[in-house]
Amino acid sequence: MKHTVGSLVTAAAITLGHLVPATAEQVTHYAPEPSETLEQAVENFAKYNDKLADVLDRDPLTTADMEEVHEYTYTLEIALAKINEELGALPVVLEEVHQTSEGDDPERLRAAGEAYLAQARLLDR
Repeated sequence: MKHTVGSLVTAAAITLGHLVPATAEQVTHYAPEPSETLEQAVENFAKYNDKLADVLDRDPLTTADMEEVHEYTYTLEIALAKINEELGALPVVLEEVHQTSEGDDPERLRAAGEAYLAQARLLDR
C-alpha cells in the first residue's frame, strides 16, 4: 500500500492523540529502534505504522493493546524526526528541478533531478 508521508504523518498524529489515556497512572518508557539514516527511518516508519494499524484493528482495544501502541510510538517519533530532518529541504530541491526544466541546461537539470530522486525514492516503498 502506498501513502504519502504527509498523509501518514497526519493520520498517525490524529490517531495517537486519541490513544493516550488521560488518567494513566504509570507510563513505561521504551527504547526506540534507531533511525540513523533516512532509509532506516522510512523503513521503521512504514513497519511501525503497519504494527500500529494492526493493533487499531483489534476490537475492543485492551490496556495491553494501548501499551503496545505506546511502545510503537517511541520508534515512530524517532523515525519521523529523522524523516523531517532529512526531507525538510526536499521541496526546495524539487523547485530547483522545476525551474531548471524551464531552462536550457540539460546537465544542470540532470544533476538537480538526480539529487531530488536520491531522496524522494526512499519514500516509494
